[in-house]
Amino acid sequence: MKHKVLKIHPKDNVLVALTDLQAGESVTHEGESITLNQDVAAKHKFTIHAMSKGAQIIMYGIIVGKTLEALPKGGVITTENIKHATSPFTGKRDFSPWKPLNVSKWKNRSFKGYHRPDGRVGTANYWLVVPLVFCENRNIEIMKQAFVEELGFAKPNPYKAFVKQLKQHYLEGKEEGISTLDLETAEAEAGNKVFENVDGIKFLTHQGGCGGIRQDSEALCALIAGYIANPNVAGATVLSLGCQNAQPSILKQKLEAIDMSSKKPVLIFDQQKEGTEAILLKNAIQHTFLSLVDANQLTREEAGLEHLIIGLECGGSDGFSGISANPVLGHVSDTLASLGGKTILSEFPELCGVEQELINRCQTDEAADKFVKLMRAYAASAEAVGSGFDMNPSPGNIKDGLITDAIKSAGAAKKGGTSPVVDVLDYTEQVKKPGLNLLCSPGNDVESTTAMAGSGANIILFTTGLGTPTGNPVTPVIKVSSNHQMAKRMSDIIDVDTGAVVSGEKTIEEVGDELFEYIIKVASGEEKPKAVQLNQDDFIPWKRGVSL
Repeated sequence: MKHKVLKIHPKDNVLVALTDLQAGESVTHEGESITLNQDVAAKHKFTIHAMSKGAQIIMYGIIVGKTLEALPKGGVITTENIKHATSPFTGKRDFSPWKPLNVSKWKNRSFKGYHRPDGRVGTANYWLVVPLVFCENRNIEIMKQAFVEELGFAKPNPYKAFVKQLKQHYLEGKEEGISTLDLETAEAEAGNKVFENVDGIKFLTHQGGCGGIRQDSEALCALIAGYIANPNVAGATVLSLGCQNAQPSILKQKLEAIDMSSKKPVLIFDQQKEGTEAILLKNAIQHTFLSLVDANQLTREEAGLEHLIIGLECGGSDGFSGISANPVLGHVSDTLASLGGKTILSEFPELCGVEQELINRCQTDEAADKFVKLMRAYAASAEAVGSGFDMNPSPGNIKDGLITDAIKSAGAAKKGGTSPVVDVLDYTEQVKKPGLNLLCSPGNDVESTTAMAGSGANIILFTTGLGTPTGNPVTPVIKVSSNHQMAKRMSDIIDVDTGAVVSGEKTIEEVGDELFEYIIKVASGEEKPKAVQLNQDDFIPWKRGVSL
């Protein structure tokens, strides 16, 4: 560890502890000695100088809180002595022109992907099976049981093999030996994969489609259409009951709106028209199998890096996320923008406090106005039900130093780098413009990753400081750790460790380039992220309206 503390921005009036500091310990900052009046855990912040009650806390160069009491020099900021505060935001102001990065070393690079009829390129080749209404969830599960193991898509399950061992010992009367069995000795069986060029069949379930307001069903159909249109999807099987709000006709309209109505096979089966459950499932399974035969004819071919559409996500964040992992993603985002590719920054509640910076970065007044409108409407809807963006930090966030939503947001926004905002999208709208796109979604990890895949992301980068297994059914999720300790402790879910930025061993740019190399390997099918290996297929549609 080269340094014990870090000042993130020249305007900041607090320092971040990079390691545990003890009460009475003195640290030197810019030639001035600061003696701590209490212990400061790594990732937490303390004052550079004494502050009066009501003073502004500045981090990342912006207001992230206000003091509730006078604080001494070297005083730790906590949820008891500061509160959430941000600067007001208005319309677009002047912003310095952005200079694209020097990307000469990436110019002639490519990845091997699946070219789709609409010109986009997939980093994977999946078939999708999804219901329009929760009444069909059971039939989706029956299809899953029928397909996954028989076609060799099931992941070898050591726990199943372990239970088999336990059962065998019990049946043989060897109960005394059960406690000595070890999971590592269980041999999981893997089936032979039938379709080599199909990465998997993804079976989605959800709790929507029936009741609720009509806008919920419209949004659900738009989301499902977005998943079908995703470049990582070859086609889809859709199950409908028949009487629900989310009608097949709405799905077809949404597909037509993104010009996908005839470019991919979409098989729709209506149970109330088919007749018995047996007839429905027989027809759905038979036609799906034949479509898999066709999907298997596709092969990976070279594609320029501009065909990458990368979602930028954070979850289980800690006090180092905004220092290491998120800025590394920002470098990747700027690199891809310089190459003509697309990135997506979502989680609008976690952009609270950095609105003006993002507004200023919008290329057009229309995009800026749309962002302001969406942010204010979202904040108002949260406040209407007795909540607010200030209540966003989780207990885990707070424990690890993110004690206000503004502190969390200022660090989270670093995922978007410094490039201009080329477009602002509402939930389920498709990414079309090269560069950084803002997408309205919740801060909830799964709702946000679900949204980005629905808007076209073919890779998702997910930073975490505390650890979370979140994945996505159709888009590979690369998990990026903010610190060495968590990467080692939860090595089964972490793909890339950016802790070297915190320790001072490497720069943000160096680690960012290493991550970009890994992205190319994942996009080419040469590497499988841990979330993909674990079949972590998380899917939660955002229900924006009230229930009726």
